[in-house]
Amino acid sequence: MRILFALFGFIFLGACSSPQSYDESQIFRYNEAAGITSLDPAFARNQANIWGVNQLFNGLVQMDNDLQVRACIAHSWEISDSGRSYTFHLRTDVLFHKNPCFQSPEQRKLTAEDFLYSFERLRSSDLAAPGSWVFQKVEDFKVINDSTFHIRLQEAFPPFLGILSMKYCSVVPREAVEYYGADFRQNPVGTGPFYFKIWVENEKLVLRRNNEYFENDETGTALPYLESVAISFIPDKQSAFLEFVKGELDLVSGIDASYKDELLTFSGELQPKYQDRFAVYRQPYLNTEYLAFLVDSTEGSAANPALLNLKVRQAINYGFDRKKMMKYLRNNIGTPAIGGMIPRGLQAYDPEKIPGYSFNPEKAAQLLVEAGYPGGKGLPEINLQTNASYLDLCEYIQGELTSLGIRLQVEVTPPSTLRQAIATSKVPFFRASWIGDYPDAENYLSLFYSPNWTPGGPNYSHFKNEQFDEWYRAAASQTNDSLRVRMYQKMDSLMISQAPVVPLYYDQVLRFYPKSIEGLQGNAMNMLDLKRVKKSKPLQDLN
Repeated sequence: MRILFALFGFIFLGACSSPQSYDESQIFRYNEAAGITSLDPAFARNQANIWGVNQLFNGLVQMDNDLQVRACIAHSWEISDSGRSYTFHLRTDVLFHKNPCFQSPEQRKLTAEDFLYSFERLRSSDLAAPGSWVFQKVEDFKVINDSTFHIRLQEAFPPFLGILSMKYCSVVPREAVEYYGADFRQNPVGTGPFYFKIWVENEKLVLRRNNEYFENDETGTALPYLESVAISFIPDKQSAFLEFVKGELDLVSGIDASYKDELLTFSGELQPKYQDRFAVYRQPYLNTEYLAFLVDSTEGSAANPALLNLKVRQAINYGFDRKKMMKYLRNNIGTPAIGGMIPRGLQAYDPEKIPGYSFNPEKAAQLLVEAGYPGGKGLPEINLQTNASYLDLCEYIQGELTSLGIRLQVEVTPPSTLRQAIATSKVPFFRASWIGDYPDAENYLSLFYSPNWTPGGPNYSHFKNEQFDEWYRAAASQTNDSLRVRMYQKMDSLMISQAPVVPLYYDQVLRFYPKSIEGLQGNAMNMLDLKRVKKSKPLQDLN
């Protein structure tokens, strides 16, 4: 492996620059244990792909650290016709990366036609892109002129502007897609702060600084600051952590059980031995981890009859201590979910207005009595299905519920098998998570809208409530942000009172990096944006 990386480094340096002009201290290195499957924005469906695509491509708008929509290629826009009409005014200084697909010259300016092509390509059935759903409410796209692009919706949908910040909605040039065909996934051409240089799949990916990038910082200095980004693909997270400790990587994102206690105390603070070398960046992450019940009482349903009893579901919610669970199993990374499904980081999050379930064993015991199962007597064994990554959490809940007389059997299922079983409603009780596709609470409440029952939508629990559905439809067309937030809170409160889910915790973005790194921030979507990152040179280079 060392010989391979040395050879790769030689090829990289020779292909990119001469040794005299190449500043190796300005390479930002991180590992992607899950691997990257595509650098085509239309297939940016998971975090690994999204992070890579974000360095290479831009869209009409972008999301800042506070989840506010900001200008990107569109420098301004107007929304009219009661929220159905969007008119974007584009910058005229945006260039695609140099590439042979453009022949001569090897670069060209972006125009509104490129967005028309990119968006029509994304929703084309021929491409079958996982991101095609983002335009399901679009009536049409229209090019007004080279710098003006118009989108008309079938009906008002306030989260739409945020959806346009997703990497699915990045602009790509027709020439590159036609030139590379199916290989566009590994030969990306965009407008982003870095351009693609070389990719040895499952080994390393290298991106280089785009010297003609259109954005500047607040002082007028051109972005990005870094010379290069190098991404490795070490599958073992503990091995990657050791590379980080040795100084070979500049980022560890999240925390793995293999090194959790080595790096953090139980209270979630950096261990003293690392405090002089590394810094930690934290903020809420739009990810709610939860357990879900199948509450479908229709004939032929796989639901557990005991779990169709509301009081049993509520007893399970009250029956374990989420705060203790977070301290000892998660090192306090995240927030105990004592509210509904809307996570911290969204405006609608407010546990005081969305009363959920805190640890209350006396209340849980009383609910079991009311359900006809005093002390759990007569209550059949309940099977909870999870994957291996969450076995510790599920076994903790299993132990806590035992004291109430609730017999919980935890079954470990391979992730792909479990996903298929959940999607086809074959599992009565299961662990799940929901990472926000876009920063609006509607994304989480759509899990409980009855027309979204699986397999046609993401309502995995088959929850159905007429009042909830009525409020959901009303909120979808409400353009007043404050009123819409209050409606979201009412919906979340109604849903959680019916307990189709057991919220566990609201996740947290957690990044560890050397103190030589500046500007490594992010937002609650856990986006990695490297265009404002600076890297100090090693002391030996400064002497």
